[in-house]
Amino acid sequence: MDTAIDSNNELKTRFPLTPQSTLGALVAIVRNPLDALPPSIFTEPLVFSKTAGEIKVYLADPALIHEALVKNADSLGKGDQVRRALGPALGQGLLTADGAHWKWQRQSVAGAFRHDKLLGLQPAMIAVAERTRDRWLENGQGTLDVGHEMMRTTFDIIVDTMMSGGHGIDVGKVETGISDFLRPTGWAFALGLVHAPEWLPYPGRSKAKAAVTFLRSSLQSVIEERRKSPDDRCDLVNMLLSASDLETDRTMTDAEIVDNLMTFITAGHETTALGLAWTFDLLSRNPDVERKVLSEIDKVTQGRPVTADDVSKLVYTRQVFSEAMRLYPPAPIITRTALEDFRLGEYLIPAGTVLIVPIYAVHHHASLWQDAEIFDPDRFTPEAAKARHRYAYMPFGAGPRVCIGNAFAVMEAVAILAVLLQKVRLAAIEPQTPKPVMKVTLRPDKTIRMKLVLR
Repeated sequence: MDTAIDSNNELKTRFPLTPQSTLGALVAIVRNPLDALPPSIFTEPLVFSKTAGEIKVYLADPALIHEALVKNADSLGKGDQVRRALGPALGQGLLTADGAHWKWQRQSVAGAFRHDKLLGLQPAMIAVAERTRDRWLENGQGTLDVGHEMMRTTFDIIVDTMMSGGHGIDVGKVETGISDFLRPTGWAFALGLVHAPEWLPYPGRSKAKAAVTFLRSSLQSVIEERRKSPDDRCDLVNMLLSASDLETDRTMTDAEIVDNLMTFITAGHETTALGLAWTFDLLSRNPDVERKVLSEIDKVTQGRPVTADDVSKLVYTRQVFSEAMRLYPPAPIITRTALEDFRLGEYLIPAGTVLIVPIYAVHHHASLWQDAEIFDPDRFTPEAAKARHRYAYMPFGAGPRVCIGNAFAVMEAVAILAVLLQKVRLAAIEPQTPKPVMKVTLRPDKTIRMKLVLR
């Protein structure tokens, strides 16, 4: 479609559309939403497409992403598709809420993620990683499901640091429950695209519903126990229990506290675990990089156990994790819906338009990254990072809604890598890295099994 200039505001109000089959898009979304991305978004700054009669705007230009998600943040909401897919589990927590309700919740938990608070959590992170290491050493050399191992480790960290132990939550059942909930989300997104009735059944829906019931009831038990026996622990649970809106003085209901605990457990442990699983796979296939990581850990620790003071000194190890998240961003797509008309570059975006920021495409974009498919941690030296546009790399999102736990996640990942790699190596078994598949988060299409080798 040719573009046209609006005579009143000189903004383009008609868009050059890339044709996209509705049926093809629906099938791709169910199987793997990454396959539904227009191929041109890996080379072009923005792409307009029309699917199921609705225009969608794909953004890969960092300047346009900044303009949309930062300058026009108030003009954008999460949208109906996100609510349909994630609302049953996350309710109106930080990830799914909009407007004033999102703002006061964010303010309520911000204190838990201050830098000084995170530094105080490092010993607990290291202790959990040491338990994983000791379990591996006790079992001896063999094969591991590294994804499962990292899920278990990061979940234990979330429970220990944010919930003061979690009152006996069943870690294995929680991990299974999260997977059961996320697995069929492609169906929820696809049916939302064509505005199908929300009651419509689809494969995996019953299992997902049962998983949500289990997960939310488990967290409700934690809250009830804490209300029954209050204490002065400075953890996320107590922060949520005592939170109040500065403008209205209202406090959170139990359901709202569960919403936010669910958000932090699903988003807070799974994304880091996936980033670590991809990192171990990449290290095993890049021995030169692996040697540099092992050398740095040995140099910083001098052979003694990893301490909290070591984590900030492991600069190259952090670069490795950052590059793994570039290649495999845990949250590979951001969607927003325009709440009102707003200007984006030379275009007037009408209310109701869905904007898609395909972080996976941005991180692999030909104009932003040289040899984008190559694993190269030197992209994240301080000098290289300064030379790059802030929104060319955004594994934790962007703008006011950037992930509140981003510093927690990176600190946690570096601590885990240091503790484990000090004593063991993980060697790839499969000849190739698994294919990434989006199920809200970016998961491998098959289990990453690796061989444990003692150092």
